Amino acid sequence: MKRMTATVIGAGLAGCEAAWQLANQGVCVKLYEMRPFKMTPAHETEKLSELVCSNSLKADRIDSAAGLLKEEMRRLNSLIIESADNNRVPAGGALAVDRVGFSDYITKKIEDHANIELIRREITEIPMHTTEPIVIATGPLSSPAVSDSIAKLVQNDHLYFYDAAAPIVTKESINMDKVYRASRYDRGDDDYINCPMTKEEYLAFYKELIHAEEARVNDFEDNRIFEGCMPIEVMARRGEDTIRFGPLKPVGLPDPKTGKEPYAVVQLRQDDSRGTLFNLVGFQTHLKFGEQKRVFSMIPGLEHAEFVRYGVMHRNTYINSPKVLDHFYRLRANSNIFFAGQITGVEGYVESASSGLLVGFNLARIMKGCEPIDFTDNTVIGALAWYVSHSPTKDFQPMNANFGILAPLKRIIRNKKERNTELARRSIEKVEAIRHGDTCQKIQN
Repeated sequence: MKRMTATVIGAGLAGCEAAWQLANQGVCVKLYEMRPFKMTPAHETEKLSELVCSNSLKADRIDSAAGLLKEEMRRLNSLIIESADNNRVPAGGALAVDRVGFSDYITKKIEDHANIELIRREITEIPMHTTEPIVIATGPLSSPAVSDSIAKLVQNDHLYFYDAAAPIVTKESINMDKVYRASRYDRGDDDYINCPMTKEEYLAFYKELIHAEEARVNDFEDNRIFEGCMPIEVMARRGEDTIRFGPLKPVGLPDPKTGKEPYAVVQLRQDDSRGTLFNLVGFQTHLKFGEQKRVFSMIPGLEHAEFVRYGVMHRNTYINSPKVLDHFYRLRANSNIFFAGQITGVEGYVESASSGLLVGFNLARIMKGCEPIDFTDNTVIGALAWYVSHSPTKDFQPMNANFGILAPLKRIIRNKKERNTELARRSIEKVEAIRHGDTCQKIQN
């Protein structure tokens, strides 16, 4: 039997997931990663699947789209979700991870897999007319050389958006006398540190935030900012109460000292397994480092906070997928080339990994001579693939997991929780059918 081989370029979340799915189905994978020989503006280590923004993978409840996506992937042997489950840190109803343990776990699994060869080298040219399977998972921070090569593949149809990471502080530097621990609506344990603000404190903070000096951003073509990862200062400039109804929302977080909800609340989420580091939830930013220290120290409890990482901002790149990809993330112009991860226009850690899962799962089938399986928009995995391949191409924007992109139910259910539960039931039923389906419908030539 001829040996099956495939190339995966990029060992982030999507690339590692694609390689894992391929390797587990008997495909020999060459997995290329340019780090540490060439670093990106955001990565700090050579570890695979390094998390460069938040350490939260969002909600883990099955009646949320983010949680349902995780459950779909668990049932399909996802390496990324396996690592997340094994490196979980307290975060209420969310799945947050110790970012070091998370990356270490994935790196070891990939390095130890008999069917995966990890090659630390930058790929600078992607053959346009390749007859060998290639998965491009270089991520939103693709190197200039590979970006140029991708541009040729998709006829220069690139889009750009800004992305930003939140600062991290040490727990020991937080004034615990001014804060309290709680999860919103008492979901989970008291996993978050909450910094309550009075109206006066909030308005003083808001005034300084909107007038703080931003860092100079180089190599950005325009001023497009993706809504899902918007810098806190940009959001604040939309109106005095915008962030108070967003990341500083006090609803469901009564202060035990008063029994009432504060005027605004800044939440801190655990960032490591020891509980010594906490990140400022929703505080992605590209303010100058000195300005971050000055303005964020106005938050009650953070007056003397030690910042071990300041927020950073970088350009993320994604392709105009509706023009160039089908719902298997396959290049329409060359069926041997697949894309996976944020470069396709799926937005979020788990969403990126899910695209790698779908690509690896189906590419292995194709290489065996079987038809790829359509996950359909009854599943979150499939709905994301359908969204990025079938959306209107004008002003195409990245998309997170949400119930709005799933196919509607055949019957109307008014109650939101009941409707989401039914969507989840339908999704899991489809995933189970895929998981246990052993038939191979041969590809028709």
